[in-house]
Amino acid sequence: MLLFSRFKSSWIKHVRLNLNLIVFTRCCKTTIVLRESCKMVQVLNVAEKNDAAKNIAQLLSRGRMNRREGRSQFNKIYEFEHNLFNQNVKMSVTSVSGHLLTSDFVGNYKKWQAVNPVALFEAPIHKFVAQDYQNIKRTLEDETKKSKYLIIWTDCDREGENIGYEVITVCRAIKPNIQVFRAKFSEITYQSIARALQNLGPPNKNVSDAVDVRIELDLRIGAAFTRFQTLRLQKVFPDSLGQSMISYGSCQFPTLGFIVERYKAIQDFVKENFWKLKVVWELNEEERVDFLWKRHHLFDQAVVQILLEKCQENPEAEIIKVQTKNKSKWRPLPLDTVELEKLASRKLRINAKETMKIAEKLYTQGFISYPRTETNIFPKELDLNPLVQCQLLPKILLQTVDPAWGGFAQRVLDEGLNPRQGKKSDQAHPPIHPIKYAENLNNENERKLYEFIVRHFLACVSKDAQGYETVAEIEIQEEAFVASGLQIVARNYLEVYPYERWSDRSLPQLNEGQRFIPTSITMEEGETSPPQLLSEADLISLMEKHGIGTDATHADHIETIKSRQYAGVQGDGRFLPCSLGMGLVQGYDAMGIALSKPNLRAELEADLKRVCDGERNPNDVLREQIDRYRGVFVQAVEQVIKIDEALSTFFNEERQEAPPLIPEGGPDGSLPYRKCPACNLDMTLRRKKDNGPFFFSCMGFPDCKTAVWLPATVQFVEIDAQKCNACPSHPPLLRFNFTPGAYTPFYPDNHTGCIGGCDPNFMELLGIRPLATQARNQNNTQPNNTSVVNNSANSSGYASGSQRSQYSSSSSRPSAPFPPPRPQGQPRPMASNNVRSTRPLVPSAFPGASQQNFPSQPYFRQPVPISLPENNNGDSMIVCKCRDAPDALLLTVRKEGPNTGRQFYKCAKPQGGCDFFLWADAGTNIAAPAPNGRGGGGGAVFRQPSTRTERRDSGDSETYCDCDGGGRELATTRTTQKPGPNCGRQFYCCSKPRESQCNFFKWMDDNGASGSGSAQGSREGFGRGGSDRDGGSRGRGRGRGKSSEPSSSNARRARKCGNCGEEGHTRNNCPDLA
Repeated sequence: MLLFSRFKSSWIKHVRLNLNLIVFTRCCKTTIVLRESCKMVQVLNVAEKNDAAKNIAQLLSRGRMNRREGRSQFNKIYEFEHNLFNQNVKMSVTSVSGHLLTSDFVGNYKKWQAVNPVALFEAPIHKFVAQDYQNIKRTLEDETKKSKYLIIWTDCDREGENIGYEVITVCRAIKPNIQVFRAKFSEITYQSIARALQNLGPPNKNVSDAVDVRIELDLRIGAAFTRFQTLRLQKVFPDSLGQSMISYGSCQFPTLGFIVERYKAIQDFVKENFWKLKVVWELNEEERVDFLWKRHHLFDQAVVQILLEKCQENPEAEIIKVQTKNKSKWRPLPLDTVELEKLASRKLRINAKETMKIAEKLYTQGFISYPRTETNIFPKELDLNPLVQCQLLPKILLQTVDPAWGGFAQRVLDEGLNPRQGKKSDQAHPPIHPIKYAENLNNENERKLYEFIVRHFLACVSKDAQGYETVAEIEIQEEAFVASGLQIVARNYLEVYPYERWSDRSLPQLNEGQRFIPTSITMEEGETSPPQLLSEADLISLMEKHGIGTDATHADHIETIKSRQYAGVQGDGRFLPCSLGMGLVQGYDAMGIALSKPNLRAELEADLKRVCDGERNPNDVLREQIDRYRGVFVQAVEQVIKIDEALSTFFNEERQEAPPLIPEGGPDGSLPYRKCPACNLDMTLRRKKDNGPFFFSCMGFPDCKTAVWLPATVQFVEIDAQKCNACPSHPPLLRFNFTPGAYTPFYPDNHTGCIGGCDPNFMELLGIRPLATQARNQNNTQPNNTSVVNNSANSSGYASGSQRSQYSSSSSRPSAPFPPPRPQGQPRPMASNNVRSTRPLVPSAFPGASQQNFPSQPYFRQPVPISLPENNNGDSMIVCKCRDAPDALLLTVRKEGPNTGRQFYKCAKPQGGCDFFLWADAGTNIAAPAPNGRGGGGGAVFRQPSTRTERRDSGDSETYCDCDGGGRELATTRTTQKPGPNCGRQFYCCSKPRESQCNFFKWMDDNGASGSGSAQGSREGFGRGGSDRDGGSRGRGRGRGKSSEPSSSNARRARKCGNCGEEGHTRNNCPDLA
């Protein structure tokens, strides 16, 4: 009974445990299902800088965010959950570091010495991610894969909009259907960020397009003029400018022009003397009134002297008018970017570049609003009263405990805000104003600039200063004199704004009709003074007035002319032009070209504004501006001697002979020939150094490797003005000068022809193929010249040694039309699928044919052409193991090592070929035909054509092949040239062209049956054979095996260590190095 009770208890526990396990398992499954069904949507947020991303994430998450590392150590990822689009989402906030994409020219256009600078106005440009930004790109790609939405948080200006579209481009390359939104904000505060998130909209493509136009124009114009100036002036003035880059920018040159113009105005200024009268009345020791002549001054001393004497004869003065009126000194306008730069330069002695750098930092830290704005009007929707009355400003920004401005801030709150309004608005950002109180700014300039922004904001929302002005006018002998005084009643904004002065000038009590005798009446002499040199503030004012640059770029242009030593800054902060800057401006002015004037750039800035507003097409603006500046460039090139003459007056050195301008196409005399069929760039006619062969190459190299190499028999070639009407693309004709007799009688030594493919016979003689055929073998093509991709084909040919060449062209058969039937007795033209060849260009059967071989070109495959059955010159060729037995390629090892310079053969097929390999100088054995009917083996055989009427054997008997059942076609004899036991041995084979040959094979000294198939050679080989008329199998076969006559020269050597020379190990695991 006890045992049963224990069993029952144990059984119940076991059942309960199983039930609990079942319930737990079902609960886990339910939880997993619920989690899968409730998986949050992920939203990718991208800011312009890491600090901005961090602050945005911190504000939206209320400090509850997680940080994780991205691929870039400078751009973190901040994650938190948030409610967006009426659902809980997972927010990932990351950043870029300014512009993500870089623009540059492609291929040879990037090389200063490769092209004429004028070609840069039309050269293709591509955008790409620079190497330093690849990790940022990868971070965006990783996060895009997990995200459904993309929100752009870049700065809300032109550049920020363009950076946003760069981010969109990268993200949509990974996920084309990702939904994109734009967040618009002007300050990094919770209210502003939250408002932007609630009012998401689409990005503005027009604004981004305007930036793209500006970037492309700056690149083209700047590169063309900079290369032109630098390459020439470095040679003309080697001592002064030999190591200098003489840059040009369509904004920096007008900026330099303002400085030079002011300097020349001072230099040309002629001083003039003038004279004026002055009346002084001293009432007592403490009160004195100075009356100024109402005429101001006259330039005729005699007249002033007469008037002085007249007044001194009867000096009694009468007060004819006393006028008192209210006088106000206006408070400053709300702060925009230009005013911030100017006032910081004037009042704080901080240059514009440093000012904007500090302002950007204060903005990203959340201390001030966005610092790049053209607005000086506080928008109506921005209610300033809540900003001051809320907990944010009174306790953080305008703390009354702050001794600097606390009391004034409290009074502004009590009296009410009264902001002064300007007239400018960019409809994007409010004026610059403080956001929160900054109490831990360690940098002196940061504290000064932040304090200035706070005081300026408080001043513009307070009241004007008030006072009374008294003006008294007296008359002496009909000559009027005036004195004025000022009494300040209420300083108001001046109490918090020490950057402006307004002082009292007291006058004693004066009454109309009152008469008095002045203390003195004198004549004072003076002279006119020239204008002052421009300060940075003056320069920025001129740039803004004439539309040079934008508020965001003024500082950059000023820094550029300073760094290029076009202008310098004196101790008092005023600009003085340097010799180089003066010479350049004077040289262009002498040409009559307005490059140093603001007109051209101002027109461009106006057009860009219209593009932003959707009033103009960006492509039209781009085309017009390129044409305009190209015309100016051509004019400058024609009159460049005037720049030399202008600079020579400033440099203490003798002018050197100016180098010739780079020819159109390149410095080696290369000329544009036609558009590349693969990428649509220019193809140019060039010549290798040291009078090497001529060739046509694409300007997109190395991205596009389309090229045509002409044989060495072309001694000279030039592009003709006449077009080829037979080719669809109508390329120019070429005027050739061949080696004497090279192509006689088919083509004269001086021949005008086309290599576009319309003359197949000519193409085959030159050993080249049409460009259109090469283009079809390219893996990638390019439809236009605005974005370039890699156009190079993946060649299957090997470069030097065993390395695959990055320059090799495709080796597929040309698709040009077949040539017409050959005349009777004319040799079959040589066909080559490659650019270069290593055997003689023309068979010796051609009268006067040159036996000069093509020069070997590194990185280009050098095939052995197909056999010429009717050629009697005894040329021998090597064939590989493929069924169609194509001629092997002869290549040269270029890789550094023991085999450098050694030649070898390999299969010529680009794909699907055999693994044939043979050293050209190796003594590989070629096996004799086996009794079982297999043909001669070995890696390859040499074939030597001979005439069909030759007598066979010593018995004058004739040997026939197997064509048409045998006995009808006379066989030809060939000799094995490969070193080995069969070297010099002759054999019979079919005399027809290779594509029509039968499989007949027979050794001349072998009276036995001939065989067919593959021989058992030292390497895997493919032999030709067929049964003779006495019997035996006929046909082609493949066989693998060992040579019946092994060769020690072909035996594979054991690999030795590169360190100690011993066998059995390599350098990596050498015991001596352990």
